[in-house]
Amino acid sequence: MTKRIAVAGKGGTGKTTLAALMIRYLQEKHPERAILAVDADANANLNETLGLKVEETIAMILEATKQPGGVPTGMTKDVFVEYGLNRALVETKHFDLLVMGNPQGPGCYCYPNDLLRHFMERLSANYDYLLMDNEAGLEHLSRRVLPQADLMLITSDATARGVRSAGRIREIAANVRLELGRMGLIISRSRPGEVEQLSGEIARAGLELLGEIPFDPAIVDYDLAGRALLELPPDTASVKAAEKIFEALAL
Repeated sequence: MTKRIAVAGKGGTGKTTLAALMIRYLQEKHPERAILAVDADANANLNETLGLKVEETIAMILEATKQPGGVPTGMTKDVFVEYGLNRALVETKHFDLLVMGNPQGPGCYCYPNDLLRHFMERLSANYDYLLMDNEAGLEHLSRRVLPQADLMLITSDATARGVRSAGRIREIAANVRLELGRMGLIISRSRPGEVEQLSGEIARAGLELLGEIPFDPAIVDYDLAGRALLELPPDTASVKAAEKIFEALAL
């Protein structure tokens, strides 16, 4: 059975970094298991942290269905969408990646979204893990485009404002009645003593603290150099902290 994991958080809180660290962990600890990563953030950059180039996004395919002549003559819209989605799948030895992208045009995407939902349900059944890097508004989850999550990790930086934002994401998930399993908070880029100072804010946010990933100069260096986080050495602070969290979650 596929384990569905969603990562959410406002921009700049390290959610995409966390998603990349999780993929790094899973491919190292469970090389025999299949992983599907889905970048559902409109500001998509998970592929960059993974060292992958993306030529086509799902949004581009859905937009084409709305344009005159976008679907070739003789091809039905559902066949066109499924063909495009298969083409947009970036495959690697240990994991595959789909990028949702950002819809560019006005109008209703209800029909193509229905096709996308059914495709995702079928596709995810072929993987042991489905990891979704979501935007803070949880648009794709709330519209049921992607399967519900067994585990939701909400990221925050080590600030009171960030923790409050994480609490609002928890509220969004409740308001749209998502079917979620376990949900928890991960503080990123923390320095010694900061998480303890935020204990009151974390309690008021109503989130279980699952752990923290300390500020790591190695991540800054890799980002500046445009290097994939999958290449981080195992003894770096962020990799060791993430491994501790993921082991506790029995991933």
